[in-house]
Amino acid sequence: MPPRTALKRQVNRLPPERRISDIMAAAKEVFVEKGYNDALITDIALRAGVVEGSIYRFFANKRELLVKVVEHWFEEMLRDDAEQFAAVRGSWNQIRFIIYTHLTSIHRDPALSRLMFQEIRPAPDYRGSHLFELNRAYTNRLVDVVKAGIASGELRPETSPSLVRDLVFGCIEHRTWAFLRGEGDFDPAEMADAITNLVHHGLAFGGEPASPMESVVARLETATARLEAAAGIAPAKPTSARPR
Repeated sequence: MPPRTALKRQVNRLPPERRISDIMAAAKEVFVEKGYNDALITDIALRAGVVEGSIYRFFANKRELLVKVVEHWFEEMLRDDAEQFAAVRGSWNQIRFIIYTHLTSIHRDPALSRLMFQEIRPAPDYRGSHLFELNRAYTNRLVDVVKAGIASGELRPETSPSLVRDLVFGCIEHRTWAFLRGEGDFDPAEMADAITNLVHHGLAFGGEPASPMESVVARLETATARLEAAAGIAPAKPTSARPR
């Protein structure tokens, strides 16, 4: 068996990629358990099995380490969803997939969601960051679905894809905020169905809506047809309330 000093030298020679991975894994655990303010670099170093100086070799400060942890989370979600999403067909199914996977990520990782919403997104440097670009790619999948649905004639042509994106993700954030505060729970599948049905019903192209007068005439024609059928009278040719 090699001496302990040899084993120590071998550990110290871990490649930088492995060292960074270990530090980020430890940081994620500490941030999730303690939140950002109460997480200490000392705790992260101890959890990763390194000295504090090793962390500052790769990360400027605790905030940069937090941002990298959340970036990695977004990258994992985008990568894991891509293959499944490619097999989904139809605008309702695609919208539901995006909503459901987002709700599932919040339900599975509430601490990371809180860190994103409370610590990172309000920062003045967020909009110019790589994480902002990742979040935009993550949410713009919905924009692409709406654009494709409009192009295929499945969704209304006057629909604003960016407005749909803002409505959906704003709704999700609002509806899950109590859960993120530790007040109750929610069912991702049930909520995904409810939001998808509400959104898709408003987007689906079903032709020009009937006016109130057309609705009245249609009901009168239906009632007349039933009376004529009961009396054995041949049905009259339908009329239209729309002037020609």
